[in-house]
Amino acid sequence: MKKIKNEGALLKKAVEIGEKYARNRGYKGFGATDSAKEKIEALYRLLVHDKLIQPLAKDQENQLNMKHKLALWIAKQLPEDHPLLK
Repeated sequence: MKKIKNEGALLKKAVEIGEKYARNRGYKGFGATDSAKEKIEALYRLLVHDKLIQPLAKDQENQLNMKHKLALWIAKQLPEDHPLLK
């Protein structure tokens, strides 16, 4: 797994956009007490279910790899001139 530039900031943006996507899909939203781990896993599973990202191999499904997948997903969604991609 190759680390990408601004991965932390991209992950934060992915969670923000992913929450909006989930609400548009009918999910009631995340509560204030939901941990970041829960949000990341729920968003990862939603995006895999909707076939927007490729699923990880069963033995590779961990928090670190899910974070990386979400960061890659949002990096592909952003325009090329976005500040997070520089």
